[in-house]
Amino acid sequence: MKVEAACQQQRKGLIKSSTIVLLAFATAYFARIIEALGVPAAINFLHFATVPLACGIALVKARSKSQRQLTIVQEILLGLLIFFILICASGLLNNAGLINVVLNYLMLTEPFLLIVAIACIPMSLTSTEKLHCWLVRFGFISLLLALLQRFVLNLHLQEGLEDNIKGVFLNQGSGHVVGASVSLTFGTYYLCIAKERPLWLRASVFIATIVHVLVSDAKQVLAVFLVALVLLFCTKLKDITEFVKYSIGAILAVFIAVWLANNGFLAWSVDMTLEGMKLKLVGFSIIPSFYHSPLNPLLGLGPGHTIGRLGGWMLRDYWDLLSPLGATQLSVSEAVWSVVGASWFGDKSSMFSPFFGWAGIWGDLGLLGLGAYFYLAFLVWCRLCSDDLSRFFLLTIFVFGLIFTQIEEPGYMLFMAILVGLQWQTNRLRRLS
Repeated sequence: MKVEAACQQQRKGLIKSSTIVLLAFATAYFARIIEALGVPAAINFLHFATVPLACGIALVKARSKSQRQLTIVQEILLGLLIFFILICASGLLNNAGLINVVLNYLMLTEPFLLIVAIACIPMSLTSTEKLHCWLVRFGFISLLLALLQRFVLNLHLQEGLEDNIKGVFLNQGSGHVVGASVSLTFGTYYLCIAKERPLWLRASVFIATIVHVLVSDAKQVLAVFLVALVLLFCTKLKDITEFVKYSIGAILAVFIAVWLANNGFLAWSVDMTLEGMKLKLVGFSIIPSFYHSPLNPLLGLGPGHTIGRLGGWMLRDYWDLLSPLGATQLSVSEAVWSVVGASWFGDKSSMFSPFFGWAGIWGDLGLLGLGAYFYLAFLVWCRLCSDDLSRFFLLTIFVFGLIFTQIEEPGYMLFMAILVGLQWQTNRLRRLS
């Protein structure tokens, strides 16, 4: 009787932990919808508290006896500690505000915290199925809302045109790209995982997500998925030379394909492409001009001080809220924005935007910070990506990091994190059964 009672108590704890994880994810996923209903804009910062809290609760309550689970969690936590030390060092070197350090750290590590929370719970098959069902519901909500915005509300006819088709990511500059990315990811996941549903239904949902991508004018999302598929194929190659050749070719293909799609194959020239690439890489010439210490190449110019999402526009947009908390800015982003404004490509496509994920991490945190982040991604790839679907999703994140600041978008990244973590838990249970 005592053993049975203990098991029942443990199951209650597991349900509570998984529910808290889901709620933490929802605070980021639906934040823009809640703000649109009249809640103050500070709601967009709530996930910075709920995700670490969910991770902490899961770690405290989890009593997994699996040595593999414990090892994975410990390795990721060690990687997060190393990244935290480096971001603090960068902040101290560059006199960045404490709020810069906290926000930049959480923006970049929230997905890993959520993965830790999921990985440390010894989930049952019932728990994973419930989490899967809720994730599918969330995916359908954004998809249906986007189709409603296009075909019923006709938001594409208002100012902003197709960029107004954003799903749940309302009132967000790149919301149409984020919404399309989440939608196509959901469609791929549903097509591959929901085997209990008929093929015609899964295929229909997948096609609907492609329609979402097209009507929101986010064709780069399709190109990213194509390149990620090629890269996944490259990982199957045993010859390192072939792997490098296919990888470089795939990355170049995404730039060419999206540029052609966005410009209707008209007036294309090599000079224009070179001009676009020059704009894309302008941050790599501007950022070093602000170096003031021999350590800057290693530790960057400080969290939120260059061309990541925080420094690029988030500090500016929420300055009234963050300035009293000691937020700091550097004129790097202003210098880059001035180049963007003077360029013909400035408002044409995010494909040639100098504000993109990997450049932002390098500019803010230097080579050491970028290396530490890649180490965390490497741990996820090796320890948690247990099938090709998970690896494919991780590769799409990598490619998106070359285009825009999507790797710092909480709604998108937490969606990807919960997908990878859930898929790992599902495969773990299959191996045990």
